[in-house]
Amino acid sequence: MQTMELYKALGLTDCEYEEIKNRLGREPNELETYLFSAMWSEHCGYKHSRNYLSLFPSGGAVSHGENAGGVQIGDHVAVFKVESHNHPSAVEPFQGAATGIGGIVRDILAIGARPVALLDSLKFGKITDNFSKHIFDGVVHGISHYGNCIGVPTVAGEVNFDESYGDSPLVNVMCAGIVHKDKIRSACAAAGMTVIAVGSHTGRDGIHGASFASKELSENSREDRPSVQVGDPFIKKVLIEATLEILDLEEVQSCQDFGAAGLLSSSSEMAFKGECGINLYLDKVHLREEGMQPWEIMLSESQERMLFIVEPAGTQKVLDIADKYDIPASIIGETTDSGRYRLFWHEEIKADLPPEILAESVKYTLNDQEPGYINQFRNKKLEGTTEIEIAVGKLVSDPNFASKKWVYRQYDHTVGTRTALKPGESGAAGIWLHEEDGVIGLTIDSNPRQVFLNPYEGGRTSIWEACRNLISSGFEPMGMTNCLNYGNPEKDEVAYQFIKSVEGLAQACKEADIPVVSGNVSFYNESPERRVYPTPSIGLVGYVDSPGKTIKSSFKSGETLILTGKDIDDNSNIGGSLYHRTLYDFIGGEIDSVDAKLEEGLKQLIFTLRDQKLLEGCVDVSEGGLFGAVFEGIKNGNTGFTGSIINIADKEKALFGEITGRYVISTKEPEKVLQVLSSEDIPHRKLGVCEDNKLEFDGYSFNLAQLYYLYDRSIDLEMNE
Repeated sequence: MQTMELYKALGLTDCEYEEIKNRLGREPNELETYLFSAMWSEHCGYKHSRNYLSLFPSGGAVSHGENAGGVQIGDHVAVFKVESHNHPSAVEPFQGAATGIGGIVRDILAIGARPVALLDSLKFGKITDNFSKHIFDGVVHGISHYGNCIGVPTVAGEVNFDESYGDSPLVNVMCAGIVHKDKIRSACAAAGMTVIAVGSHTGRDGIHGASFASKELSENSREDRPSVQVGDPFIKKVLIEATLEILDLEEVQSCQDFGAAGLLSSSSEMAFKGECGINLYLDKVHLREEGMQPWEIMLSESQERMLFIVEPAGTQKVLDIADKYDIPASIIGETTDSGRYRLFWHEEIKADLPPEILAESVKYTLNDQEPGYINQFRNKKLEGTTEIEIAVGKLVSDPNFASKKWVYRQYDHTVGTRTALKPGESGAAGIWLHEEDGVIGLTIDSNPRQVFLNPYEGGRTSIWEACRNLISSGFEPMGMTNCLNYGNPEKDEVAYQFIKSVEGLAQACKEADIPVVSGNVSFYNESPERRVYPTPSIGLVGYVDSPGKTIKSSFKSGETLILTGKDIDDNSNIGGSLYHRTLYDFIGGEIDSVDAKLEEGLKQLIFTLRDQKLLEGCVDVSEGGLFGAVFEGIKNGNTGFTGSIINIADKEKALFGEITGRYVISTKEPEKVLQVLSSEDIPHRKLGVCEDNKLEFDGYSFNLAQLYYLYDRSIDLEMNE
């Protein structure tokens, strides 16, 4: 194939190819063209997003800019990151999700941290659609199979269903790890070292994976199955142990995982960060398949592989550890002071170029002009009402609100002995940090409907909603990671959604005083028929210095419920609410604006009440509104409720409207709590009392057993049809 035909077939544009020639001072050869097609893809090059990611605050983050970042807790660092595996999961849901787990675990491992927890944010089309049901089933089984086998617990997550994800499911996976502050490793190489590949043999699976993830899905995407990697969790389990032991060697200078674009990205990025050269001898790479060409070896995304830069004196030690764990290992090159990235094939140079040209792709400026749909949807009006009894039944059985037991009971959430809070016990998961006598809080959340309606305020809301998950569980938010999922950035509507939501996310992080330690961008999540909602998935990590300070999201009989924070009124903006979508298939209206000062005041209030032993349970008000928070708390506490929730004439709005800055708390000493609330000048309202076996409010009475059945069995019944 001619070079011109090749670069176009590989997804490079004419302008990008001209830029490559200008930087090289010549035309790239065939192998080099393959290299650029991967490294300058959206997935690796971030060419449409890099101009904007610098808005995120990073002060206070540890290892920002590495494979994963973290926050320091005493003498240890909690390392965490979230990444997407969307396109592969749309084609091969089981392997796509499984290798998404494998990839994010390697990012944590490359820092030198032991992976201790997994979380996931999953978006699918409507659960009644057979294709979406197939993807949902395959993804959950892929996550459970891989995570359970490697011995890392899946402790929290979110699952949502909407027709916008019908063609492009989102599979975002987060991993957290723990490392002593003195043992953190970098991916920065230095000259004069040996390059060693450790892990599975390289095959043809996953070739063009980075390019595949950098284009829209279509009917032909099913033919891209070779672009999907195949994982082996049993090899990963021993690779985890081998890697951690190798990284304990003083002679090991740096480490990088074979992720997107495989050997190419790992080696070129290490050389670029270290401002050194590197020679790779591709015929020395241990292969699984005969006849592989140099470009295939470079672009293969075969799983369970790590790359080490090692002082020559430590080479045999690395090989011995690999042999101890019965893992293949090969010496495949050396780092140099040449400043050149050179690839050899049977002693013949096949590529020779500066690594920075590969690592720094072109950067595009996007159009941030507000698209017409914003005003169109902002001004949409909802007509009609539904009887409250019917509305409650529909909400509790909606798969977006209903119990996710069908999902998390397939995950092993206790393996590893660090799980302090089990799924469903609190608004966030808890992982023991035995080394510091405290508990790390973990959550992942998103609010795509609100981001769609107002990207800036929706971005702010997403951060604060995730913060409330941690705060309601007793954790102080410390750091954020994100996975930014959007459609095609070359389209003005998507460009606006991306820019404004990033601005909103960044502003909220500054308001909450939390650094962004790591992240990932996933574009082109659309098909000719539909585009996903703009979906920034927010992963947050927090900490509490004593397990006795964690808070459960359950209310018990005899406790009084109090709403703290904002209250719904006639002027409240509740656009993007789940009840709109559930009852009317409607999305529109304006969304509520975040009051950062109130959010901070509520956080201090929750912790004050906790420390004064006045707080029994806490649920932040989010999807499902005030009714949803009350229902969640009494369900978790296996009790009931009698009182008043409705405070305005619009009953549906009062019950199900979603505005920011609210918690429902339970207490055994309501008068003392009310006194504290009044002294702190925090808005509040007494709701009622928890009583067994009844749900009665504002003249309405419900059969709790029936509601609990609908809530518990909704997804099970649909998936077992």
